[in-house]
Amino acid sequence: MMASTSYPSSSSIHFTCLRCPSGSPCISSASPFLKFFNSTIPGPYLKKHPQILSSKPPRRRSFVTSSSTRAQMAATEEKPISQDRMLVFVPPHPLIKHWVSVLRNEQTPCPIFRNAMAELGRLLMYEASRDWLPTIMGEIQSPMGVASVEFIDPREPVMVVPILRAGLALAEHASSILPATKTYHLGFSRDEETLQPTIYLNKLPDKFPEESRVLVVDPMLATGGTIVAALNLLKERGIDYNQIKVISAVAAPPALQKLSENFPGLHVYTGIIDPTVNDKGFIIPGLGDAGDRSFGT
Repeated sequence: MMASTSYPSSSSIHFTCLRCPSGSPCISSASPFLKFFNSTIPGPYLKKHPQILSSKPPRRRSFVTSSSTRAQMAATEEKPISQDRMLVFVPPHPLIKHWVSVLRNEQTPCPIFRNAMAELGRLLMYEASRDWLPTIMGEIQSPMGVASVEFIDPREPVMVVPILRAGLALAEHASSILPATKTYHLGFSRDEETLQPTIYLNKLPDKFPEESRVLVVDPMLATGGTIVAALNLLKERGIDYNQIKVISAVAAPPALQKLSENFPGLHVYTGIIDPTVNDKGFIIPGLGDAGDRSFGT
């Protein structure tokens, strides 16, 4: 069950902040997955048994609770959340809090900072992909007998769009947690005076396949100019907002306000929400310039 979290600075921001349930990610190397999948469930089987499951809505999970806990949950039960409202997820996993803390520390050296960004991205992508990936069912032979199985369908890769350059660090482990991905890079620079973004690299295709699932990876959602520009480029290429999930290390109210106004139904996954942005466009307390600290330049 997802519990709504109040946010003191969001009274005028039309989104809902949720603390989503966390599990311990089971990560394996993804590079040989497609070869393994094809050897395990060959093409003729897929043609004969095309049991493709489309993206499913979040499932309700069962918990064993005490009577007092159930009373508290009933007292705080909310009405169903509108599908037209942007949702912001702040997973309460202790590892997410740990890596955010490492990133915040001004004494964290560049290599450790970049590793912390990559680990945080891994955890956030794990949370964002929950109940979102297309799967295929079948049967395989285990050492002890026939087993019904469910694989991520490698024929429908998740499109990963890191926003350069700090997005490269946050998206570094995308291919290790997601069995099938395609990566398209976007590069933006921000004018230090106007804080307006300018695109200098666009590797997006002219058109995305229908029903594409897209992860947009932008570590710092500060003023919102860059992420809004990136999502508009995706919209021009046929991507609906409900097909997009945004991955961010730190978010702030100005960016969330813009996203809420322009992209109803969008889902944002972030490590933490900070209260404000200064006049130079930096999140406070934030973690500094994520690109400079990731790459040392």
